[in-house]
Amino acid sequence: MTNRNIDLRAMRYFVAVAEELHFSRAADRLCISQPSLSIQIKKLESSLGVALFERTKRSANLTKPGKVFYQECISILSAADRAISLTLASSEEAGAKIVVGFQANAAAELTPKILKHFSTLFPHAEIQMESFDFSDPTAGLNDKKTDVAFVRPPIPTSLDIQLETLFIEKRLLVTPDESYLSKHDSISIDELFQEPFVARQSPEVWRNFWLAIKDRKDCPVRIGAEVKTVDECFEAILSGYGVAFTPESTQRYYNRPGLSFIPVFGISPSCLSVAWRQDNNNLLVPEFINACREITKENPITCMSHEDKVGA
Repeated sequence: MTNRNIDLRAMRYFVAVAEELHFSRAADRLCISQPSLSIQIKKLESSLGVALFERTKRSANLTKPGKVFYQECISILSAADRAISLTLASSEEAGAKIVVGFQANAAAELTPKILKHFSTLFPHAEIQMESFDFSDPTAGLNDKKTDVAFVRPPIPTSLDIQLETLFIEKRLLVTPDESYLSKHDSISIDELFQEPFVARQSPEVWRNFWLAIKDRKDCPVRIGAEVKTVDECFEAILSGYGVAFTPESTQRYYNRPGLSFIPVFGISPSCLSVAWRQDNNNLLVPEFINACREITKENPITCMSHEDKVGA
């Protein structure tokens, strides 16, 4: 046995396989890929110096050492969960839950995977989701209403807010089906300089990003309406007040009849980030960030390719 440094996460992965007796089902339960889970279990077996499973094409059965290790893991994880719960419950600042701020579709398809993965690893934790409109691009972080948040930079932040990009996606133009713009398969931002735009009622740095001010070559933008939410934005567009830019994933979640979504050239992409405050003492925050990292690594389907990033 060359290395006995085994963390709680490795134990939770092992327990999932031990209870499912099947790597694919355990991977689905953990919301990670089967190959990644297999690698983690092999590393665990290497650290222990024993085989924990007898593997077949259809199942994974516990060996005698595996059965012993399973019982010990259950005891250790139960004690760890209790220790964390008691620690959180005793802290006036942290509380026994984590509050996650978001706007619109949060982290798109990654959101339920992240929440499921986190809940599986930390069943003691209560996750409270809080929705925010355009007026707060930090989704509650600036005034400490949330512990972590899914945000889209650039956002007005204080120096103690940290961000980590989960994926990058194109910005699309949203226009009514009846508009001549909807006939385009794609369009350059240069062709939109005379169009009225629906603006977000938000801090200037965020408002300007969604109006693509930096990409307009000093051409002033015409404002047709101002809105606070995605729903209000789409209603304004359908009513003919203007067009707007939106993340590519918005089309999948808010694809209303009467709207067209058109790829735009000459405009920078949108980043979806997980953000948190450095001065937050909630012990669940770093674990939630780790869950975001793991799920993003395992599910890169929403990410732009390198070529897309360079082209944008």
